[in-house]
Amino acid sequence: MKKYALLTLLGTLILSISCGDATKDSNPLEMVLASEKPTIKRVMDSIDRYEVQIRYTQIDRHNDSVLFTDYDFQVSDDRYFYPASTVKFPTAVLALEKLNQIDTLNQDTRFYVEGDSVETTFANAVSKIFAVSDNNANNRLVEFLGQNAINESLLKKGITPVRISHRLGYHTDDVTTKPLIIYLNDSTTATTRPTINSEPKPLALERIQKGIGYYADDSLMTEPFDFSLKNYYPVSAQHGLIKRVVFPEQFNEEERFDLSTKQRDFLLSAMHTLPKEVGYDPEEYYDGYCKFFLFGDTKENIPEQIKIYNKVGFAYGTLTDCAYITDSKNEIDFFLTATILVNKDGVFNDDQYEYDEVGIPFLAELGRQLYAYELQRKK
Repeated sequence: MKKYALLTLLGTLILSISCGDATKDSNPLEMVLASEKPTIKRVMDSIDRYEVQIRYTQIDRHNDSVLFTDYDFQVSDDRYFYPASTVKFPTAVLALEKLNQIDTLNQDTRFYVEGDSVETTFANAVSKIFAVSDNNANNRLVEFLGQNAINESLLKKGITPVRISHRLGYHTDDVTTKPLIIYLNDSTTATTRPTINSEPKPLALERIQKGIGYYADDSLMTEPFDFSLKNYYPVSAQHGLIKRVVFPEQFNEEERFDLSTKQRDFLLSAMHTLPKEVGYDPEEYYDGYCKFFLFGDTKENIPEQIKIYNKVGFAYGTLTDCAYITDSKNEIDFFLTATILVNKDGVFNDDQYEYDEVGIPFLAELGRQLYAYELQRKK
């Protein structure tokens, strides 16, 4: 019954947007962000504090053609936000692409990182990245690829600007990847060679230093937190990557990922699969755990007709979601990427962030409002 109640709630959202406002020339993002919904209004009333950036893409079809129409709110490659776990998306895609180019390996090949006791498969690592945003799974694939290869591959495909400089979940200045021990069969293994990657150079971007202080080794430093050596993956790059994964045929061959049909099907499945569907405890890892848009602020089940292909990130008070949202019953699909900073006290590493109070409710309502708009949009 909870599932159907949630469907009814989504359906009634259409009433909050009048059909008369949804004109051809109107900007749907402006309309949605002007909502009187408290979860949106409180952010918009103090918009500079929250560093919001949003890109929404309408998808229209005519015969065999697909047309994208982008709408932006404060999107800027020059204005930095910390991408957190969203960088796991390109790592997962590029790991599959590399496997496709090595005859002796595939996504089900077993491996472990030298010095690590955990044995896994490439498919399992990708699945964990999307289901619960597992840091260790991501880092194992970074060891397989190397930061330089990630950055260079994305650049060649026109996914810019991007700079992946470090692993996730722990800090290390080590630019050398660790060897992987790969099982070629039950009795034969091979060891990959470490790669030495470039030392990251400080980024020169707007708002690269944030806040008024941060904690380091349990001590409060009364100066802005410097993000200049951290990962950089802006909205435009995130949006460009997910478009290439979902609609590869809309891009030139050199801009696409070299994935087999089996790999792409697996990747898309992993992107929308819910934690409970791969064995995680549904109480702890509820449907909206890594699905901020529409369902992030509820523990209700996501209706079967709705699939959200996405990758979220949350760290240092920044929440980001990059998603392709579909509703098979109502024939709706659209792209949405958004980020918001929720750090009221301006201090980083103090674990005092308004994720549940402000950030996730804003992203969830943003998704619901755009879903409602799509329900009544003329196509």
